Amino acid sequence: MADRPGPIYGPWGTELTATFRLAWPLVLSQLATVAMSTTDVVMMGWLGPSSLAAGVLATSLILPLSFFGIGLLTAVAAMCAQELGARNLRGVRRTVRQGLWVSVAMAVPFSILIWNGRSLLLLLHQDPDTAELAQDYLRPAGWQFLPAFMFIVLRNFIAAHGRPRAAMVATVIAIAVNAGADYVLMFGKCGFPRWELFGAGLATAIAHLFMAAVLFGFVLSDRKFRRYTILIRLWKPDWPRFSAMLRIGVPAGLMVLAECSLFSGAAFMIGQFGAAPLAGHAVALQCATVTFMIPLGISQAATVRVGLALGRGDETAIAQATGASLGLGVIVAAPAALTFWILGRELTGMFLELGDPVNGPTIGFAVSYLAVAALFQLVDGGQVIAAGVLRGLNDTRAPMLIAIACYLGLGFGTAGLLSFHYDLGGVGVWLGLALGLAAACAALCWRIVYRQRLGLTLGRFGVLD
Repeated sequence: MADRPGPIYGPWGTELTATFRLAWPLVLSQLATVAMSTTDVVMMGWLGPSSLAAGVLATSLILPLSFFGIGLLTAVAAMCAQELGARNLRGVRRTVRQGLWVSVAMAVPFSILIWNGRSLLLLLHQDPDTAELAQDYLRPAGWQFLPAFMFIVLRNFIAAHGRPRAAMVATVIAIAVNAGADYVLMFGKCGFPRWELFGAGLATAIAHLFMAAVLFGFVLSDRKFRRYTILIRLWKPDWPRFSAMLRIGVPAGLMVLAECSLFSGAAFMIGQFGAAPLAGHAVALQCATVTFMIPLGISQAATVRVGLALGRGDETAIAQATGASLGLGVIVAAPAALTFWILGRELTGMFLELGDPVNGPTIGFAVSYLAVAALFQLVDGGQVIAAGVLRGLNDTRAPMLIAIACYLGLGFGTAGLLSFHYDLGGVGVWLGLALGLAAACAALCWRIVYRQRLGLTLGRFGVLD
C-alpha cells in the first residue's frame, strides 16, 4: 500500500468550497430521483383512484428495500475515497468490483420477493382487489433493483474521484425517459398496448436500466476511469473485500431503513385519524422529502471528503471536512425552515386547490404539519450529514444503534403518546418525528466529537485489509 503523504487540504473556506462542488451534483441527482417518482404518481392518478392506491401500495413495498440497498452501498463511496486518499488504485478497483457483487447479492432476493408482492400485501391485510392491481406494477418494477444498485455503485465510484456530474446528467435525462415510457406503456401510445400499472412498472425498470447503461458507458470510456478495468476478472471473488463492505454497509443500510420506517409508520398512525389528516400528511411529507434531498447530497459528499482525509491519515483534514459539511447543512436548512413556516399554505396550494371548500380540512392539516417540519429542518439535515461523516470513518454500527433507539424507540413512542394519549392527532405524530430526529442528530454529533477526542478517527486500515 502506498505511503500516506501529508495534508493537502487548504483552510476552512477551501474545504467548504470543495464540499459544495462535490455536493451540488449529488443533490441534483437526488432531486431528479424524486421527480421520477412524482411523475409515476401523477400518471397513476390519471388512471383513477383505484390504480393510484394500488401504485402507492406497491411502492410502499419497494422503497424500504431500495433505501436499504442505497444505505448499504454508501460503503463503496467511503472505501473508494479511503483508498484514493492512500493512493491505492488496486484497492479502488477491488471495492468497485465487490460493490457490483453485493448489488447482485441484494437484487436477486429482492426481485424474487417483489415478484410475490401480492402475497406480502395480503399478509399485511390489504384489500385483495388493490393487492391484485399492485401486483401488475410490482412484477416488472422488481427488475429495477439490479441496474439501480449497480448505478449507485458507479455513482459512488466517480463521486469518490470528485466527478459526480455524469451520474447527475444520467438521472436528469432519465426523468424524460421515465415520463415518456410511462405515457407510451401505460396509455397504449405509439402502437403499444395499454398496460396501465404494468406499463408503469416496466417504465420504472427501463429508466433505471438506462441510467446504469449510461454510467457504465461513461466509466468504461473515460480515460481516468477506464484504467481501473473494473469488468476484467469480475467473476473472480474477493471475499475479504466483500465481507468488509458488508460489515460497513449493512449497519448503514439498517440505519437508513430505520428512518424510512419512522416516516412510513407515521402514515399508518395518522391514517387512523381519517382521510383528511392522512392526505395532509402526504402533502407535507412530499415537501419535506424534497428539502431532505439537499442534506442527503451533502451527506454523500461528506462521506467522500472524510474518507479521502482518512485514507491520507490527516486528522486536520478530517476535522475540516466534518465542519464544512455540517456548516453547509446549516446554510441550506435555514431557508427551508423559513419557507415551511411562512409559506406553508402556498406550498400546499401546489397540490390542492386552495379555493375549494372540500380541501379546507386537508389544507389545514398540511399547514400544521409543515410548521412542525420547519422546526426539524436543521436537525434532520444535521443527523443525515453526521451519519455521512461517520460512514467516511467506517463507523456504522454505533450510528445504526442510535438510529434504532431514536427513530423506532423515542420517535415512535413519543408520536404514539402525543397523538393518542394527549389527543394531539397528526400534529402529535409529527412532533414525535421531530423529537426522534433531534435526538439522533445530537447523538450522532456527539459520536463524532467522542471519536475525535479519543483519537479514533484514523482506525480504518484494519477494516479493509
